[in-house]
Amino acid sequence: MGAGGRMSVPPEGKKSKSEVLQRVPHSKPPFTLGELKKAIPSHCFQRSIPRSFSYVIYDLTIAFLFFYVATNYFQNLPEPLSYLAWPLYWMCQGCVLTGVWVIAHECGHHAFSNYQWLDDTVGLILHSALLVPYFSWKLSHRRHHSNTGSLERDEVFVPKVKSGIGGFAKHLNNPPGRVLILVVQLTLGWPLYLLFNVSGRHYERFACHYDPHSPIYSDRERMLILVSDAGVLSVTYGLYCLVAAKGLAWVFCVYGGPLLVVNGFLVLITYLQHTHPSLPHYDSTEWDWLRGALATADRDYGILNKVFHNITDTHVAHHLFSTMPHYHAMEATKVIKPILGNYYQFDGTPIFKAMWREVKECMYVEPDEGDQNKGVFWYKNKL
Repeated sequence: MGAGGRMSVPPEGKKSKSEVLQRVPHSKPPFTLGELKKAIPSHCFQRSIPRSFSYVIYDLTIAFLFFYVATNYFQNLPEPLSYLAWPLYWMCQGCVLTGVWVIAHECGHHAFSNYQWLDDTVGLILHSALLVPYFSWKLSHRRHHSNTGSLERDEVFVPKVKSGIGGFAKHLNNPPGRVLILVVQLTLGWPLYLLFNVSGRHYERFACHYDPHSPIYSDRERMLILVSDAGVLSVTYGLYCLVAAKGLAWVFCVYGGPLLVVNGFLVLITYLQHTHPSLPHYDSTEWDWLRGALATADRDYGILNKVFHNITDTHVAHHLFSTMPHYHAMEATKVIKPILGNYYQFDGTPIFKAMWREVKECMYVEPDEGDQNKGVFWYKNKL
């Protein structure tokens, strides 16, 4: 979906279950970032304003068509069909708007154009429309990319060590408990992260993405947090006016339902990219940037790979070269896979099956017993 069209890049032949779960190497790679970059065609790093905007226009056009059909034709459906039509609209519109979210994410990485002001303008508008504090997220996300895989400094889905697991976790280590974890994570995970830094890096005091004095940010960044807050507040006020004019039910059906889907996919995508039984995490004695960047996995969402602009199945390349436009990431992934070898992790497990497996198997991290590499931590689930 989108200008140019792109195909998903599956692994060379389907991996067996044992191969998928086989740990990736944690030793220093035999290649450098410079060697990887040199292997990628130079045009893959070129950003095109017309091409980048073509994806914005395409996605927003599809979103408008869904909105038009829903608001003009659903009312004519008999009741049983209308009850089915709205959830279908939420899912379809939510998937398209997740693609819009990904484009704003590109802006945050300066991968949209060669002009930072243009990237930030587009990103601020698109993310604010989805109630995301653009600069606040951009700054914490940049630190995530700078510290991926670090137990002390990463910002997203930082796993707990075994000693940090509370006694209540034992009551959730069963099927009903896992269902509860997934429901809360997919519905409330994103706002809880923005408001309370849940699943994020530990700070000595309260951390919030809406607070300009949050420890997440430096003094020179605080004005940008206020700009982000103003963007979210402007859209919130617009929604308030819509509720006053159209009613709460109308606004939820047209906007709220799809937004819940966007937030759910955002959390799910990020969770599965950074949570996998084969991926290591490192403490400060072992961590370095390249090994941390490689501690992530590409996943297969089927046709949604295209809808999500391939952020799902080119995430390894994205962590290595975050300013590369998404429309070149597939080509770059094909080129670097042979060089990465066993350091590249692709898991084609069906997403719902993978989600259930990860919430079951990846409860905490700890080093292997007797392993000399005490700074290398692996996911485990035995309490």
